[in-house]
Amino acid sequence: METQCPFCSVQCKMTVTEERGPAGRPAFRTEGRMNAASEGRLCVKGMNAVQHAASRERLRQPLLKRDGEWTAVSWPEAYAEIRRRWAKLQETAGPDAIALYGGGSLTNESAYLLGKFARVALRTRHIDYNGRFCMSAAASAGVKTFGIDRGLTNRLSDIPLAKCIILAGTNIAECQPTLMPYFTKAKENGAFIVVIDPRSTGTSELADLHLKVRPGTDAALVNGLLKVVAEEGLVDFDFLRGRTNGWEAVLAHAERQDLDAVSNLTGVDGEEIRRAALSYGRAETGMIFTARGVEQHRDGHLAVRNFLNLALMTGKIGKPGCGYGAITGQGNGQGGREHGQKADQLPGYRSIENEADRRYVAGVWGVDPDDLPGKGVSAYEMIERAYKGDIRSMLVMGSNPIVSNPNALLAEEAMRRLDFLVVADLFLSETAQLADLVLPVAAYLESTGTLTNLEGRVLLREAARPAPGEAKQDWQVLCELARELGEGERFPFRSAEEIFEELRLASRGGIADYYGITYDRLRKEEGVYWPCPFPDRPGPGRLFEEKFAHEGGRAAMTVVEGLPPEEEPDAEFPLLLTNGRVLPHYLTGVQTRRSPALAARAIENTIDIHPAAARRFGIEGGALVRVRSRRGEAIVRSRLTADIREDTVFIPMHWGGVQNVNRVTNPVLDPFCRMPDFKSCAVALETLA
Repeated sequence: METQCPFCSVQCKMTVTEERGPAGRPAFRTEGRMNAASEGRLCVKGMNAVQHAASRERLRQPLLKRDGEWTAVSWPEAYAEIRRRWAKLQETAGPDAIALYGGGSLTNESAYLLGKFARVALRTRHIDYNGRFCMSAAASAGVKTFGIDRGLTNRLSDIPLAKCIILAGTNIAECQPTLMPYFTKAKENGAFIVVIDPRSTGTSELADLHLKVRPGTDAALVNGLLKVVAEEGLVDFDFLRGRTNGWEAVLAHAERQDLDAVSNLTGVDGEEIRRAALSYGRAETGMIFTARGVEQHRDGHLAVRNFLNLALMTGKIGKPGCGYGAITGQGNGQGGREHGQKADQLPGYRSIENEADRRYVAGVWGVDPDDLPGKGVSAYEMIERAYKGDIRSMLVMGSNPIVSNPNALLAEEAMRRLDFLVVADLFLSETAQLADLVLPVAAYLESTGTLTNLEGRVLLREAARPAPGEAKQDWQVLCELARELGEGERFPFRSAEEIFEELRLASRGGIADYYGITYDRLRKEEGVYWPCPFPDRPGPGRLFEEKFAHEGGRAAMTVVEGLPPEEEPDAEFPLLLTNGRVLPHYLTGVQTRRSPALAARAIENTIDIHPAAARRFGIEGGALVRVRSRRGEAIVRSRLTADIREDTVFIPMHWGGVQNVNRVTNPVLDPFCRMPDFKSCAVALETLA
């Protein structure tokens, strides 16, 4: 079975061979398959992905909760229950009483269809997805600065050509391990590598310089880098004058910075800031990569914009060995945010508030533009509205919101308060356990559709085996449910390819133009970069070689003020908490915690504490620790390590229940992109007796 990994944004290709063991049980062998992104490599998650797909815990038929007990029902019964409950709600509370909550692991076809289903079948404005927590800061920064949001502005093959690489808030060694050889190759070619992270990680082991920044101060740190670039004469004035707007104000702001003040705020020594800036500024070629460590803050959008200021100030974009990359976390984190499951978006990265965009997409869908609902609210804000009773029902597809949302105890209570919760999933996730109705859906081996990797390369994954029991592909569920609701003529699709044909047309002329991409092309070519308006031409692997995507072709620079974290430590909550991933697990762990090989590598959640901080608070290694914030508490096992800053603790994000770090995280939202401030909040620790 030739397929690709269901986990991170590299989308590694693989071959899975199914055999029969001595007792007749299926046995699987997974091997990497050569491809341009991972070059045939697989990480431990990819090697063991088949274990969750073959798990006995897979859902096999719809389950309806009656008197607190699960009852198996047929698909017609499930659809009829949804129609009955939704019709009553729409009649009494209006269309916006129903919300759809999508996911960044859905195929492009399913994500597209989910957005269309919300706006055409339900006419609700309430739709968003878990990618709001993944890429929204970098995406919005890219759109504002470049006029386009594509994760990498260049091919992965450009990385070894860079003479200086800045890796900010990204732990590629654990989150996208198959990309690490690109960086080791760059190092072998003489690249100077700077890692910006409050922790020492497998990625920082590769670094020539590791800046252990205080969580939440990345934007201020970049102001220090810009200061040095300006005063050392490393500004590319020809590039700025010819290809950017707003550079004069950014340069003047950089020149006014006080490096000592930046050092005091960020916790990074001024000489280290200077060394990093000189290395990047003097390098002939250079690249900057960011991920959630930079982006999941109240000023994540501005922090990314400041990194883009740095790339533009030195002219390091749009040519070999130069560029910017947002390291996408979810498997289809790129494609999942392009075609309509975001609150403010229509297919092709069109805006739901733009009248021309509304008219065009309404024409493709065969509806009146005035019938399309307006802009909705972000994922966490939908949770808040459910908590307050404004949203009364929710369909969750490809997500686990009671674990992934900040302030998770409120999210859990919000789900409990819904009149009717429907969850489509592979397993009885933490969210599915609270549902009134659960719908079984297909896993990666059983599902056909396109996904877009972190480069902006569109890839085709075709179903290789049937789904277990009565499980269906996500798009099939949406089409059949639309027919039950009387909207079948707008959802006539019999295959993922038919959906993609409409997606092509709906995206035509948009920022994310897929019109030139077809399944035939994807079967013959390994993948196609977007934007790709023409079926007989390739899309650009490297963006901005001649112009940016804004009208006039210039990039937009902006002055960024560095802010301290929204929550500062105090006597009651004396430490800063940050969080992230560990190698064996993915997102909220719904899949990886059901893989025996992966679960065995990290069977429970932990907290990394500096030994000096542990002594201060009387915590021994291996102890169970209660972590408290102003919102709630989590219980995890201590791990003492000097890899973390003394004023900071770290907890992974892959567990639910009392081990869920998001029970304590801060829900304050970035005003530009509505990203929650996951990566920095004040906490207190105590050992459990």
